[in-house]
Amino acid sequence: MEMRRLSVPKPTIFFSSVRRPRSCVTSTNPNQSAEPLVTPLERQKTESKAPEQGFVKWVSSVLSRPSLNSSNCKEILSNLTPYQFDHVFSEVGFSVNPSTALKLFYFGVHSCGYRFVVRSYCVLIRLLVISDLVSPARLLLIRIIDGKVPVTFETGYGGRHIELAKVMLDLSVGYEEENGVGVFDMLVHVYCTQFKGGDCGLAFDVFAFLASKDVFPSLKTCTFLLSSLVKLGEIDKSCEAFEHMCCGVVPDVYLFSTAINAYCKAGRISDAIGLFLRMEKSGVPPNVVTYNNIIHGLCKNGNLDEAFRFKERMINDGLTPSVVTYGILINGLVKSEKLDEANHILQEMIRKGCTLNEVVYNTLIDGYCNMGKVEVALKIKDDMLSNSIKPNSSTFCSLINGFCKNDRPEEARLILQELLSEGKPVNVGSFSIVISSLCRNSMLDSAVDLVEEMLAMRLRPNDSILTTIVIRLCREQRCSKAVQLWFRLLDKGFIPKIITSNALIHGLCAAGDMPGAASLLKEMVDRGWEFNLTTYNILISGCTKDGKVGEAFRLTEEIKRCGMEPDIVTYNLLMDVMCNAGKMDGARKLWEESKINGLVSNVYTYGIMIRGYCKVSKIDEAVNLFNELVIQKLELNNVIYNLLIGAYCRTSNVEEALRFCDDMRSRGIPPNNATYSSLIHGCCKVGSMEKARSFLTEMKSQGLMPDVYCYTALIGGYCNLGQMDIVEDVLQEMLKCGISPNKITYTIIIDRFSKMGDKKKANKFLREMVQNGIVPDSVTYNALISGLCKGGRMDEVFRLTDHLSQEGLSFDEVTYTTLIHGMMQPLTASSQE
Repeated sequence: MEMRRLSVPKPTIFFSSVRRPRSCVTSTNPNQSAEPLVTPLERQKTESKAPEQGFVKWVSSVLSRPSLNSSNCKEILSNLTPYQFDHVFSEVGFSVNPSTALKLFYFGVHSCGYRFVVRSYCVLIRLLVISDLVSPARLLLIRIIDGKVPVTFETGYGGRHIELAKVMLDLSVGYEEENGVGVFDMLVHVYCTQFKGGDCGLAFDVFAFLASKDVFPSLKTCTFLLSSLVKLGEIDKSCEAFEHMCCGVVPDVYLFSTAINAYCKAGRISDAIGLFLRMEKSGVPPNVVTYNNIIHGLCKNGNLDEAFRFKERMINDGLTPSVVTYGILINGLVKSEKLDEANHILQEMIRKGCTLNEVVYNTLIDGYCNMGKVEVALKIKDDMLSNSIKPNSSTFCSLINGFCKNDRPEEARLILQELLSEGKPVNVGSFSIVISSLCRNSMLDSAVDLVEEMLAMRLRPNDSILTTIVIRLCREQRCSKAVQLWFRLLDKGFIPKIITSNALIHGLCAAGDMPGAASLLKEMVDRGWEFNLTTYNILISGCTKDGKVGEAFRLTEEIKRCGMEPDIVTYNLLMDVMCNAGKMDGARKLWEESKINGLVSNVYTYGIMIRGYCKVSKIDEAVNLFNELVIQKLELNNVIYNLLIGAYCRTSNVEEALRFCDDMRSRGIPPNNATYSSLIHGCCKVGSMEKARSFLTEMKSQGLMPDVYCYTALIGGYCNLGQMDIVEDVLQEMLKCGISPNKITYTIIIDRFSKMGDKKKANKFLREMVQNGIVPDSVTYNALISGLCKGGRMDEVFRLTDHLSQEGLSFDEVTYTTLIHGMMQPLTASSQE
C-alpha cells in the first residue's frame, strides 16, 4: 500500500491516547458476570507450564490435515487451558490448514464449551484472510462482535472493539503490510455494517485507534467509512476522519468527493470549495459527482449565482451536467421561489436531450403547488405525460397539497380517489390534508367518507382530525354519526385518544343525550380505560344542564375517590348551577372551598358570581366582587362589564350603567352589541327615547350592526309612550337593515295596538307575523284578546278563542282571567246604571 503523505493542515480534533491499565478476564456475553480481576503475573502462577515441544508438533500435525478428527480435538482442548492453547496456536498458526483450524474452534465452542482468548481468534481471522478465506473470517468476526461465541477479553482498552484492533495490530508487527491491511479493512467494514441502526461510531473509534498508531485501512475502506459517516449525518466525525485519512492514504476523486459532500452538509461551503481547489492542485480531476456535491451545497445555502458559476466551470472542464445536476439547480430555484427560472432550466434539459425523470418534474410541480399556482403545476404534469414519464405518488401528493391550499378540496379528493383506484400507495398525510380541507370548507360528509375509507385500509386517521370531525358532527346535531365513527375505530383495533372521546361525550351532553354519553362511558369502563379530569368536568357540565344537580355533585366526589382533585373548572361548573338556582350562599361556600384547596380563581369564576348576585338583585355584592377583580389585576372583559350594565339597566339606574360603560372604555374595552342592547333597553325603560336612539346611531358608527333585541327594545319604548307612528318607522328601518322582527317584537306591537283599541292594526301585524313564518303563542293571543275585551267586543273574542281551540292552542291562566274580566264589564256597567 502506498503511504505517500498529502500536505494537509493539522486536524483540529485529536484522538485520545490509548493507555493499558490493569486487565481482567471477561466474556462477550453481556448476561455473564465478569470474572475477578487477575494480573498477568497471577495468571502465569496459576496456569500450567508451557506444553512440551513434542505436543506442540503433534497439534501442528493434527491441524495441518485437510480433515479434523473429533477425538484429536477433544484431546488437544482437554490438555490445554485457553492461554496454553493460545501459546501453541500462535506458534504453529501459519503452518496449519486454516479450514481445519476453523473447524477446531467451532467444535471446541459448540461441543466442549471451550472459551478461546481473543488473541487466538485474531490469529485465526488473520490466517483465514491471508489464505483468501474472507467470508469465513468475516462471519467469525461478526459472531465475536455479536457475542455468539464465548471469548475471553482483556479490559482497559477503551472497549472490546479497541481491544480487537489492538490485538490485530500487535499480530501484524513484523509481517508484510498487505497482510495487515486486509484484516483492518474487514474490521472497519464489519463495524460499519453489522449493527442495526447503522451506527458507525465503533468503526470510527477503530479507525481512530489505528490512525493514532500511524496505521490505516485501504483507500477503498477509508472511502467506505467516510461515505457511511456522511450518510448517517455524522458530519463532524466525517470531517475529522478525512483529515486523518489524508495522513495515511492518497485521496482519489471518490474520497475527495465524499469529503466535499461532508463539508457541504455541515454548511462549511468555503471549506468544501477550498478542498475542491486542493483536489485540483493535487492533480485529481473532479468528476460530475464532485461538482454536484459543491453545487448542491451552494444551492442549499441559497448561493445560486455561485452554483451556476460552478455549473459553467463544469462544462468548461469538459464534463456534461447530469440529470442530477439539473435537478439540484431546479430544486434550489424552486426553494428560492424562482419558478420561472427553474422552468427555463427544464427547457434547457429538453433542448440538450438530457434524460428527464419524475424527480425533476415533481420538484417543479411541488414548487408551483406551494406557491398556489396549481394550474401551472397541472400543465407541467401534462408535459410530463407527453414525455412518457408517468406521474408517481409524489406527483399526486403535491397536487393534492396545492388544491387544498387553494381551498379546492373536491378536486383534491378526486385526485386522491384516482390514486386509490390505480392502487398507488397513499400515506396518512395525504388523507389528512384532504380531510382537513374538506372540514374547513364545510364538506363534512365527504370528510367522513374519506375517514371510513382510511379505516377500510387499516390506516389510523390523524387524532386531531378525528376530534374535529366529531365536534362538527355533534354541532350539526348528528351525534349518532359521531358515535358510529367512534365505534368503527374500535372495530378496526384503533383506540381513540381521550381528547376524541371527551369531544364526543361533550357533544352528547350538549345535545341533551345523557343516556348516549352514559353508554359511551360504560364502553370505556368495560375496556379498562381511565378518564381524565376533563372527562369528569364534561359530565358534570352535562348533568347541570340536564337539571341533575345531585348527579353533578356525586361525580365530584368520584373525582376525589379516583385520586384526582377537582380543578377550578369543576368548581366553576358547580358554582354556576348554584347561581342559576339563586342559591348564592351555596355558591359562596363552594368558592371558599376552592380557595382552601389552593385553587386560584379566574375571571370566569368572578363572572359566575357577579352574574349570580345580579340575578338575585344584589348588585352591591356584584360591584364588590368587581372591585376585588380590579385590585387583583385580573384581566377584565366586556362580559363582566355587560353583567353589571345590564343589571343597572334592569333596575332603571341608567346613570350608574353609563358610569360603568365609561370605565369600560377607559380600560380599552370597546362596548359590543350586548352593551348597547342593555343601554337602549334601560333608556327606553325610563322613557329616554332620544338617548336610546343616540346609542343606536353610535352603535352603527362603531361598525356594530344593531340586532333584533336592540330594535325590539326601541320599539317597546315607543310603544310605552304610545308613539305608534314612530314604531312603524323603526320597524321599516329594521327591515331595511335586513333584520326580521321576532315573536317578541310582534307581540309588543300587537299588545299596544290592542290596548289602544286599534283592532285593525293589531290584526294586520298578527297576519304579517304568521306570513313571516312566526307562530304566535299564548302571550301574543292574550295581548289581542285583552284589547278586544277592553273594547267590549266579546263576540269577536269568543270567535277567536273557538278558532284557537280548534287549532290546538292551549290557554293559560292569563287567558281565562282576561275572559272573565271581559265578561264582567257589561254587568258592571248595568249595575252602575
